[in-house]
Amino acid sequence: MDFKDTLLMPKTEFPMRGNLPKREPEVQDKWEQLNIYEKVQKRTEGRPKFILHDGPPYANGDIHIGHALNKILKDMIVRYKSMSGYSSPYVPGWDTHGLPIEQALTNKGVKRKEMTVAEFRKLCEEYAYEQIDNQRSQFKRLGVRGEWENPYITLKPAYEAQQIKVFGEMAKKGYIYKGLKPVYWSPSSESALAEAEIEYQDKRSPSIYVGFKVKNGNSVLTDDIEMVIWTTTPWTLPANLGISVHPELTYVVVSVAEKKYLVAEALLESVTEEIGWEDPTVVQKVEGKDLDKIIAEHPLFGRDSLVMLGEHVTTDAGTGCVHTAPGHGEDDFIVGKKYGLDVLSPVDDKGYMTAEAKEFEGLFYDEANKPITEKLQEAGKLLKLSFVTHSYPHDWRTKKPVIFRATAQWFASIKDFRNDLLQAINDTKFVPAWGETRLYNMVRDRGDWCISRQRAWGVPIPVFYAENGEPIITDETINHVSELFREHGSNIWFEREAKDILPEGFTHPGSPNGQFTKETDIMDVWFDSGSSHQAVLVERDDLERPADLYLEGSDQYRGWFNSSLSTAVAVTGKAPYKGILSHGFVLDGDGRKMSKSLGNVVIPAKVMNQLGADILRLWVASVDYQADVRVSDPILKQVAEVYRKIRNTFRFLLGNLADFNPETDALSFENLREVDQYMLVKLNKLNKHVRNSYDNYEFAGVYHAVNNFCTLDLSSFYLDFAKDILYIEAADHHDRRAIQTVLHECLLVLVKLVAPILPHTADEVWSFIPSVTEESVQLTDIPEAKVLPNADHLEAKWNEFLKVRDDVLKALEEARNEKLIGKSLTAKVALYVNETAKELLNSINEDLAQLFIVSDFEVVGQYEQAPENAIKLEHAAIVVTKAEGEICERCWVVTPEVGKVEEFPTVCPRCANVVKENYTN
Repeated sequence: MDFKDTLLMPKTEFPMRGNLPKREPEVQDKWEQLNIYEKVQKRTEGRPKFILHDGPPYANGDIHIGHALNKILKDMIVRYKSMSGYSSPYVPGWDTHGLPIEQALTNKGVKRKEMTVAEFRKLCEEYAYEQIDNQRSQFKRLGVRGEWENPYITLKPAYEAQQIKVFGEMAKKGYIYKGLKPVYWSPSSESALAEAEIEYQDKRSPSIYVGFKVKNGNSVLTDDIEMVIWTTTPWTLPANLGISVHPELTYVVVSVAEKKYLVAEALLESVTEEIGWEDPTVVQKVEGKDLDKIIAEHPLFGRDSLVMLGEHVTTDAGTGCVHTAPGHGEDDFIVGKKYGLDVLSPVDDKGYMTAEAKEFEGLFYDEANKPITEKLQEAGKLLKLSFVTHSYPHDWRTKKPVIFRATAQWFASIKDFRNDLLQAINDTKFVPAWGETRLYNMVRDRGDWCISRQRAWGVPIPVFYAENGEPIITDETINHVSELFREHGSNIWFEREAKDILPEGFTHPGSPNGQFTKETDIMDVWFDSGSSHQAVLVERDDLERPADLYLEGSDQYRGWFNSSLSTAVAVTGKAPYKGILSHGFVLDGDGRKMSKSLGNVVIPAKVMNQLGADILRLWVASVDYQADVRVSDPILKQVAEVYRKIRNTFRFLLGNLADFNPETDALSFENLREVDQYMLVKLNKLNKHVRNSYDNYEFAGVYHAVNNFCTLDLSSFYLDFAKDILYIEAADHHDRRAIQTVLHECLLVLVKLVAPILPHTADEVWSFIPSVTEESVQLTDIPEAKVLPNADHLEAKWNEFLKVRDDVLKALEEARNEKLIGKSLTAKVALYVNETAKELLNSINEDLAQLFIVSDFEVVGQYEQAPENAIKLEHAAIVVTKAEGEICERCWVVTPEVGKVEEFPTVCPRCANVVKENYTN
């Protein structure tokens, strides 16, 4: 007889190799056929809702690794919520307006100036839909479950209609106004920008000190004194209309080489060093407040430059006398307005100096720096020129520098409801907690929101103008435009004349001849996406406002989190979200930013083609995503190794349940052995820990707990010794059925616990479990943790046993290295332990030799009595010797009992009985 044929070896068709790049698309096809998203929604209907509102990615180009991190995190949360008592619909969205799409079409050779705005916008729309289709297929390949066939898209007419209503509601409350004031202006985009569209990069700029001669000193200063200003933007000097000083600072007049200069006393030392003055002598001291309304002379144009008192003046740098150009700085604008100065901004939309800049007309602002400093030098007013590299605002789209420039723009007045915004932030739960401080400080310190853009591709600002120039925003016009957009889309604004977009018969006292014009600016794209709480959460029946969670990258505190908050609080008085969760950026393995030039970009599509989406998803679960995270080929390979262990665990569980019917073969908890009960206690504890980790969005906690359970609790302990029972004993032996009961429970719980992270693998495993009836693991719930009898005692007792077992395994390893034994089953172990450990071992009813995976075992005496050759470890002193007897041909145990049953001379009595009762006629 071949005894191999009598062993109950694992049987399963579940493959050892994941082959995920090939298998995952097959699983996804099955999801499509099942219409899994709809089935999940139907199953969870009537439960409390959990709404994760998707922040829309921009529809341009392939998805990058940051997109993958973001979408996978969202998907894990939504999948978990729908398996833990909630109805959690997920509606993905896309942000589709703005400069990048205009730029992409220009790059493709579209000649915008040869077509109407409406024609160009049609091309933008077509391009956006192409990009959406491309990104949608990539997001679906990640395994993200959602309403992909009916997403929200910011260019859709219904969306635009709701956005117009948000604008109208804000206008009705007096929060929308048009004003001339300096805003971030991007010459490269030819448009105003909001703070959210600014990023800071280093820039090399000229640093100049310039003398402004006193023209009328009001009996405080004599006209032989020059007030010294410092600036890193010489190109703004043609716009200079004043000098600001702080009322509470002390200023000094110093004599240097027969000339007199005025600077703040606190900055005299640093100015002296910078300019290189030798032995400046203080000849006069004057308080800042006494300098009010002194008149200095513009060093280039000879016109008046008014001295003003400004609280914004500091002693952090410069001279304490601040060059003030109301057309090129917010503080300058405020102080200039207070003193009745004009707003001069001699720079056009493209960044070129205008006729108001006189001889510098036609120069690009940055190129004007050199001729301006040369002219100052000729006039004897340039005291020092050097260069500094400093952090400077750039357009986040074009990556080129921006300027402050006064233009007529539409604004949302944040100051009018700032306190409500701050209260809404206090009412929101933030993970990580520092997010609250970050958003709070931003809102507390931000100026009014510039919402107009001088572009073609976006939602038009729905404002009409009467013949006398008066802007018209009424309930009637807003509702009419909103309904027109809902029916025709916003292109109608550019296709028809103003009179054809206004309500029929509309009249206005400012237009006696019935003539109207319309605004040509569009809304900031942040207003688009920031209106999604109204256009999506309220518009759709399956969602609701406020959402439970907004989850985006940490850059969105100044972006979508901020714009959504502003529009929602303005309209409803409350935040659009109950909670905000943010993640960091993805860096390469060395912690560097990814860039094509460095060749360190990790592309999600490439990872999925080589390793599979589930590996990418497991990586997301493994990292501390709330900070910046790292990814590289070696990191992904380590994750793939963990995946392999988890997969092999599933394969072992499936293989050893081939002959197990839970309906008839499962044992109750009370009928299990203690070691089996202990494993269920550990499983229950794992379940509780994992659910808690999911609830707190701590996915690394799930990753480590599942990995540890598979490798330590199962592979290294329970499954290790279980093989001797599962393979050797008769099919329906009590101990075997006990272990199978535990394995079946482990399989069901584990596959559900990993389903949100590894959906493809979980559904693949599910399809191999014969006892389940649901079509997919996604149509089940993760079980609640159970209250098991005597759980604490069982856990404490067997945890202590495992400490002793670890010592035994170490001793066996040492003996193996010393060539005393081969495999552990060739060994006999003699233990010397203290009284507590002895009592522990005596209280265990299971076969200790089996648990230690040795052929013979005995507790000999006290730890102190251990002989010289004992291996002394923390919990036991151990003597390892070769076991006496022959090797059983069937179970490989070494015992003198081999051959005791005549019929089967090469096996032990235990195996002989199993064979006799089950494999002989």
